[in-house]
Amino acid sequence: MVASINEIVSIICMAFALGMDAFSVGLGIGMQAIRLKRILLIGFVVGIFHVVMPFIGLMLGSILSSKIESIAILAAGLLLCAIGFQMICQTFMKQQKPILAPVGFGLFIFSFSVSLDSFSIGLSLGLSGAATAFAITMFGLFSMVLTWTALLIGRRTHHLLGTYSELLGGVILFGFGLVVLL
Repeated sequence: MVASINEIVSIICMAFALGMDAFSVGLGIGMQAIRLKRILLIGFVVGIFHVVMPFIGLMLGSILSSKIESIAILAAGLLLCAIGFQMICQTFMKQQKPILAPVGFGLFIFSFSVSLDSFSIGLSLGLSGAATAFAITMFGLFSMVLTWTALLIGRRTHHLLGTYSELLGGVILFGFGLVVLL
């Protein structure tokens, strides 16, 4: 009984940590002018990716984990740096439409980049049966809720900071990408 409670607490802590990745990136993305319907969709897509990516990781197994984990971390860092750099450049070029907005393909790139770490966790998860389903469900739920929270905070900050909000969002994303790379 105590072991299963400890396992549940561990999974919830892990889900929160994975969701904080989406939260921090969502703050930067939320500083763009985003409608509430788009925020709802972004959160759902990020949540789905945080369910699918660890599931794929679990299916691939632990044989490939050491090789793929470093590639996944590198790819996530580079994608975040690229999105942040694009937002910074866009602020100075005064473009109306972002090159990579959280819409369509850009939404999938965003969701993919913040869920790569959950793929690595899925590769290394040694859980079985219902605990695996519980873990994956918690990953999706926490990342979805934390993404919504970050986007709403970023949206509010956008209104407070005006034109500099996108610059700040780009710096946050670029910095987070550097942290992932280092």
